[in-house]
Amino acid sequence: MTLMRRVAPLLRAGLVVLFGLLLVLQTLSFPGQFAHLAAEHPEQAWLRWPLTVFVAVEILCAQVIVVCTWRLLTLVTRDSIFTEPALRWVDVIVGAVGTAWVLAAGGALWAVWGADDPGGPLLMLVALLFAAVAGLVVLVLRELLRRATGMRSELAAVI
Repeated sequence: MTLMRRVAPLLRAGLVVLFGLLLVLQTLSFPGQFAHLAAEHPEQAWLRWPLTVFVAVEILCAQVIVVCTWRLLTLVTRDSIFTEPALRWVDVIVGAVGTAWVLAAGGALWAVWGADDPGGPLLMLVALLFAAVAGLVVLVLRELLRRATGMRSELAAVI
């Protein structure tokens, strides 16, 4: 557990920085970028608010994952990771990953529809495949946590 005591504060610091950067992107950077796009290209001004909302929801999904990771880290440091609350936090992560993936897939389909260069669609496909694999890994890890939780409960009943 000594390694966990050293790593946990570093991970918490990273999560705080990541959450802060996501918040800046969500509230300042992307809305400003899309406002600039609307001003520079009036024919695409109609995209400003749909893109702002789309990106804000995608970033919100990432923020949910950061918060759930923080909660799971708290459970690990308290040595209570093999409990039902841990499974609920992982379920929320799975939901956030799934929501972000479905939205990204829809956005990618919309973007590919008008693409004139194959590079962009291929990059989106790679990103979607990477996100799908990451989501499936989280599902596998959730099942491992569920089994370990069950085993721990059985062992506690025996003892």
